[in-house]
Amino acid sequence: MKIYYNPILKQLARNIRNKSTLSEVILWNHLKGRQMWGYQFMRQKPIGDYIVDFFCSKLRMVIEIDGGSHHNKEIVDKIRQRKLESWNLTVLRFDDLDVKKNLEGVLTAIENWILENEKG
Repeated sequence: MKIYYNPILKQLARNIRNKSTLSEVILWNHLKGRQMWGYQFMRQKPIGDYIVDFFCSKLRMVIEIDGGSHHNKEIVDKIRQRKLESWNLTVLRFDDLDVKKNLEGVLTAIENWILENEKG
């Protein structure tokens, strides 16, 4: 299934990439360059009418970091996640503080998901 994206979001995604949060930078440093089991991840990737924090097309995996901008937006986040999942994407969510204070745990959770769900 090909994933549609709204082309209007391309420039906005680029702008967001240039203003990454500390947590996004920390996690990106471990995902970029195929460091995670050889899989290519993209950051601030337009998918549908959304921009996701990280995306691996081969795994059909979205990684979202929930920081301050997600507070009091739980319902919107659930709707967004259901829409992404309706396109057969898996969404892994991590709290901003977990990335900062428990990076090993976050990386292990991502690695475990990959090992259990590799589409090889």
